[in-house]
Amino acid sequence: MAEVIKMPKMSDTMEEGVISSWLVKEGDEVSSGDILAEVETDKATMELESYEDGVILHIGIEEGDAVPVNGVIAIIGEKGEDIEGLLKDIKEGGGDSGSNDYSGSDEEESSDSSSDSNEEEVDASDVNANLITMPKMSDTMEEGVIASWLKKEGDKVEAGDILAEVETDKATMELEAYEDGTLLYIGIKEGDAAPIDGVIAVIGEEGADYEKLLKAHEQKKSGSSSNKESKKDDKKEESSSKKESSSPSPNASANTQSENKKGGRIFASPLAKKIAQDKGIDLAEVEGSGNNGRIIKADVENFTPKAKSSEASQKQTSTEQSINIPKVVGEESYEEVKVSQMRKTVAKRLSESKFTAPHFYLTMEINMDKAMEARKSMNEMSPVKISFNDMVIKAVAASLRQHPKVNSSWLGDKIRRNHHVHVGMAVAVEEGLLVPVIKFADNKSLSHIAAEAKDFAKKAHNKELEPKDWEGNTFTVSNLGMFGIEEFTAIINPPDACILAVGGIKKTAVVKDGELVPGNVMKVTLSCDHRVVDGAVGSAFLQTLKGLLEDPVRILI
Repeated sequence: MAEVIKMPKMSDTMEEGVISSWLVKEGDEVSSGDILAEVETDKATMELESYEDGVILHIGIEEGDAVPVNGVIAIIGEKGEDIEGLLKDIKEGGGDSGSNDYSGSDEEESSDSSSDSNEEEVDASDVNANLITMPKMSDTMEEGVIASWLKKEGDKVEAGDILAEVETDKATMELEAYEDGTLLYIGIKEGDAAPIDGVIAVIGEEGADYEKLLKAHEQKKSGSSSNKESKKDDKKEESSSKKESSSPSPNASANTQSENKKGGRIFASPLAKKIAQDKGIDLAEVEGSGNNGRIIKADVENFTPKAKSSEASQKQTSTEQSINIPKVVGEESYEEVKVSQMRKTVAKRLSESKFTAPHFYLTMEINMDKAMEARKSMNEMSPVKISFNDMVIKAVAASLRQHPKVNSSWLGDKIRRNHHVHVGMAVAVEEGLLVPVIKFADNKSLSHIAAEAKDFAKKAHNKELEPKDWEGNTFTVSNLGMFGIEEFTAIINPPDACILAVGGIKKTAVVKDGELVPGNVMKVTLSCDHRVVDGAVGSAFLQTLKGLLEDPVRILI
């Protein structure tokens, strides 16, 4: 019986393969293990082996053409076997190109299997159990990681019991049970992620057929998306085949290089080619011992090049003597670490901000002499130690009250002018960045802001922040001055229109009353979303901020 040979998936990223060369032709007899063709993938040129004994009855892809993974490329069967019916089934998907024909066949098979599965719909209405899915624990959460399970399969649980700890993009939170029963099934291991609404466990009556419930859920889920996926795949494969047919074969240069002095093609395995390239061996000088004179690994390794002329040898020897490069011995190594939910969210949100919001930057120097004196005096009376960052937050809040256009958000077809002032303070933690929010900062005293900021920083490092602690910011302050950074630019934290990057205080020469005297200067950079804030508006905000910090008494008014 004839067997269809399909394009295998030869690498984790491979989507299609190009037939670099056929080593057999229609009518040839092949045995299991024979090399049928060389396939160029996205990473290397690899050999395609036969896993059947028989005769090559049909070759559907010409050299240089591409075919998607699982696309039909050949048929092997008994000599004289009638394959007209099989070829007709393959080509029923429509289209003239091989890629389209084969993708159409695959789609037909998938649609058949889909219709079969729909006919045998699983009825789980009699199963006394319920699925536990991953809840959406924050406004930006897309998936959650099971940090630890506090229950195991077979345990009795009651409504309100904590089943597991879930790591979201911002904190580690508890997952509660909302019904009584037995934990019948755990679908996500500790350390693994599950998308929103993904099944993570099953709770129900002891002995309930939870597998039937899971099958019904999976059938329902796959059934709703099968039509969309098939249409998407069809468009993708159609565009791929068009691209391949309109562009020259990427193998053209490789084939040209493989020609020997007589103009014929050199047959060599990919490994033999690689070794020859590394050793600088011309394959045209190597005699092959494989099928049809094909060069294999052993031929290259055992190859002895012809003796060079004495003049060339002397020249090479003199060159080697004149250049003596010491060998450096080392070992390349690395480790791959799973990306935490927090890091994923930081990457996604800030990438969206950077590439969608047109940023521009305004930098200003602020003399901090009076601020340093005022801080020293205030800390003598304050119940909690006030930092320079606390003073910046208070000054920012007061400035926002005077410049409401900076205290805004871009909403696509409208701009939101916030009448309240909620200042986010960026806090660096081991796994990324958190931005707890000091709400109504313009109405709070410096000591109140200092106490709240310290409490937020402690909670952030202990992963104890709650969703209400990081939601609602209208402006953000990021301070790297404590690390010795003089100035930097920050990426706007959505949904804000601006973010203030605060550098360290540096002792430098300043001009005062026409004389050069020592002073303490701090640089700040305002990143602005040009869709909301213009240069003049941002500059006026910085001037007000500068005036408040250079004369801190005005902050208290």
